[in-house]
Amino acid sequence: MKQISILGCGWLGLPLAKAMLENGFSVNGSTTSSEKLSVLKNSGIQPFLITLSENKVDGDPYKFLENSKILIIDIPPKLRSLEQGSSSPLRRTFVEKIKNIIPYIEKSTVEKVLFISSTSVYGGSDSMVTEETIPLPNTESGRQLLQSEQLLQTNQNFKTTVLRFGGLIGEDRHPVRFLAGKKNLDNPMAPINLIHQNDCSGVILAILQQNCWGKTLNAVTPYHPSRKDYYTQKAIEKNLDLPEFKNEFNSVGKTILNGKIISVLKYTFTEPNL
Repeated sequence: MKQISILGCGWLGLPLAKAMLENGFSVNGSTTSSEKLSVLKNSGIQPFLITLSENKVDGDPYKFLENSKILIIDIPPKLRSLEQGSSSPLRRTFVEKIKNIIPYIEKSTVEKVLFISSTSVYGGSDSMVTEETIPLPNTESGRQLLQSEQLLQTNQNFKTTVLRFGGLIGEDRHPVRFLAGKKNLDNPMAPINLIHQNDCSGVILAILQQNCWGKTLNAVTPYHPSRKDYYTQKAIEKNLDLPEFKNEFNSVGKTILNGKIISVLKYTFTEPNL
């Protein structure tokens, strides 16, 4: 039985850990909430209370990483409040957190790291975006994710694959709930770039099964209707108030292509139409 460590058993990390267990892995999983330790344990996950800050790592990262060959880092930057009007200067909080965990990885048995990133690193490009597109992030979280990717991928002590997810949706999480009933929404004709929680776990499992390391992969379902068409239809399906978009045709929005997921992993999406 292979052991794996998952740093961050949240909305994505917990079902991912459960999927790993179902596929023959033993899992060390971390959380920042002491109340959630029992949830992890009752799911068959070895629980660890690990908190990364700008200055240190709280908990027992050595024990968390012990005997694992693979580490999955799935912690969000959580910088949105800083970007939306905070009077505090933007800080390199997320980058510093990644810097602080790296020495523990270097001293551990970990040989391979899977870093969960985001297509936000590409910024507001109005074009077709592939893994070869030069990232030009225009948000603080995008900039810090890109810097963190580079820190991990240039480290010679382990091989890192970066997985850039589009917008995450699931049974209990869908952006239409935040858009329902809102008016004068921008970019009605911009394409959506989303991926379902089930396919997130599926793609990660495929990476592990096929030993796909040292790569950068875009993970977005190949389904790109316009924002207006998609969210209007989803509001109807969920009996929500319809969102109202501006009557404009010069919408700006990138289309994320997932060529390597298809050509390298041969992955077939289980939720192709979201």
